[in-house]
Amino acid sequence: MGTLWSQESTPEERLPVEGSRPWAVARRVLTAILILGLLLCFSVLLCYIFQSCGPCPCETSVCLDLRDHYLASGNTSVAPCTDFFGFACGRAKETNNSFQQLATKNKNRLRKILEAQNFWHPGSGEEKAFQFYNSCMDTRAIEAAGTGPLRQVIEELGGWRISGKWTSLNFNRTLRLLMSQYGHFPFFRAYLGPHPASPHTPVIQIDQPEFDVPLKQDQEQKIYAQIFREYLTYLNQLGTLLGGDTSKVQEHSSLSISITSRLFQFLRPLEQRRAQGKLFQMVTINQLKEMAPAIDWLSCLQATFTPMSLSPSQSLVVHDVEYLKNMSQLVEEMLLKQRDFLQSHMILGLVVTLSPALDSQFQEARRKLSQKLRELTEQPPMPARPRWMKCVEETGTFFEPTLAALFVREAFGPSTRSAAMELFTAIRDALITRLRNLPWMNEETKNMAQDKVAQLQVEMGASEWALKPELARQEYNDIQLGPSFLQSVLSCVRSLRARIVQSVLQPCPQHRAVNFGAAGSIMAHELLHIFYQLLLPGGCPACDTHALQEARLCLKRHYAAFPLPSGTSFNDSLTFLENAADVGGLAIALQAYSKRLLRHRGETVLPSLDLSPQQIFFRSYAQVMCREPSPQDSHDTHSPPHLRVHGPLSSTPAFARYFRCAHGALLNPSSRCQLW
Repeated sequence: MGTLWSQESTPEERLPVEGSRPWAVARRVLTAILILGLLLCFSVLLCYIFQSCGPCPCETSVCLDLRDHYLASGNTSVAPCTDFFGFACGRAKETNNSFQQLATKNKNRLRKILEAQNFWHPGSGEEKAFQFYNSCMDTRAIEAAGTGPLRQVIEELGGWRISGKWTSLNFNRTLRLLMSQYGHFPFFRAYLGPHPASPHTPVIQIDQPEFDVPLKQDQEQKIYAQIFREYLTYLNQLGTLLGGDTSKVQEHSSLSISITSRLFQFLRPLEQRRAQGKLFQMVTINQLKEMAPAIDWLSCLQATFTPMSLSPSQSLVVHDVEYLKNMSQLVEEMLLKQRDFLQSHMILGLVVTLSPALDSQFQEARRKLSQKLRELTEQPPMPARPRWMKCVEETGTFFEPTLAALFVREAFGPSTRSAAMELFTAIRDALITRLRNLPWMNEETKNMAQDKVAQLQVEMGASEWALKPELARQEYNDIQLGPSFLQSVLSCVRSLRARIVQSVLQPCPQHRAVNFGAAGSIMAHELLHIFYQLLLPGGCPACDTHALQEARLCLKRHYAAFPLPSGTSFNDSLTFLENAADVGGLAIALQAYSKRLLRHRGETVLPSLDLSPQQIFFRSYAQVMCREPSPQDSHDTHSPPHLRVHGPLSSTPAFARYFRCAHGALLNPSSRCQLW
């Protein structure tokens, strides 16, 4: 499951929602829509803006706003050939991140839509989306409900010893309910993802769990202990808020922390599993049962992925077999010796997951924990976010297609859609051209790759069914809103999971949502995701493995050579695939732009910037990366902003040519790498 609010939210605000899984491209429609509106007037789409401006400096309001945006964020006293990030982003702050800034503006627009007085057909997707948003905003009702809705959930699970009312744990029954009814996975994650050998075929994947505490495997022991102490205090607060006896709460919270610590020790780093070729292991449910017998895999997965029909011979993808073996052994030990504590651990985890939908006492407890944890991990304080923004994001999570349709109707006309389609077509054609000339691909793989790109279909804006009210009503029939906000959230969680599974059972032609306003380089970057598997060890056995390995090592050395701001670090193994897509995406976008210039004349410049159209192209690429560098999250697969700018630009000879960089300058190296 994904997040309760959004990826921008703090960890304390998370509810698991299935829509974040990588295979579900359709689930990303609203995320794309949120940043597409104003960005169409920014960045690489300047080529479309300029086309209508004539042969002189562009003086339209859009161009002047863009000029002011660039002047406010850039620092022209910085030499572009040695620090283009500083040149383009030197005055930008983290809050001025172009994507974040534009997303905020579009969320404001969605807020106006959701708060407008409209009359919708009873039971329609629009009506339920509006009702959900209003329920989220009704903090008075949430406060009045208090802990009652959550206590009811705990009772349905059999209760726990902390509050005095409980029944002896039926472990697999409780686990099955947590997974299927509440979207909570206390010991592992299970989700639908792309099949390793056939990306368009979804398969159930079993992965490591996501921990609520910010743990890292290379963390200092002192920091590690402090983090757990703060988290223990938080769990004690949760148990007390739910009416638990103080001494029992402390005892059960301590054991829960111990279980989490042991599970964390079982994890193996991603790069280690990838190097050993054990990142994707195909096993049947029966084989998994033999490896990790504590879990009733068939019944738990069947309940979670209903109405899929599963059998013991069903194939799954497992990402860390050794973790699952150790996890199973720990569960068996706990069932024999400390069954009640295992039950409390599972319920405490659910309470943490559901806390964003509860009253202000739970919010304040989480805010204090977040503040302490950010101090311990040397992160800046998280700015307060208004309630409306959380509610817009939450509504979008559960009613994504409907909200996207409302946004599209209001924000976009035919000319905007035409420009976005033209850009996507140019990017797609440029990618196909580059695929034909890759030295490490054999002819069969080239043909396969080109066919895959050529067959992509583009869906502009909201999905077709969302634009038809009668179809939208059918999709949301199973959502029952109220009587409490928590119960509304849980109903939406179940409905979303069912829609995702149903989409697998009723496959439709492959479509790809296209972000209207995304820069061409971002479009190309996303298209390259289709071929990630080819870059992994053993991912393309028919290719020239020696040439591919040389290109991989070249790119790693290239990125490792760049200096980073103090306190900033990155894991080159974790970020390699995204680095390759950044470099390839920029090259493909430049190729498409250059081809367009041969066909269309009349390109203009922005007043007061003293940059050529080609220089503005590179400036607009860097602009979307403008944010203050910060310590990388240990699970972030992207490089820090400096590297996302300097890595691709230095790999592009045209950049050095248009900015007249001296040979050997940081962004004009003597040798370059090509993967895409």
